[in-house]
Amino acid sequence: MKREKRAYLRPYANNTDRAEALEPFLHAYNYHRCHTALGGRPPISRVNNAAGQYN
Repeated sequence: MKREKRAYLRPYANNTDRAEALEPFLHAYNYHRCHTALGGRPPISRVNNAAGQYN
């Protein structure tokens, strides 16, 4: 199974464990996973001012 799908592989013992697993999943999904609806680009490519991009 692809790495980005790991957030859904198992039930979590508590909300803290779930939240810790969710952060890396969301990063991979939004910054590294290519989306066909975006022409093969990740969702972050659609954001004009990503956090830390412009200071």
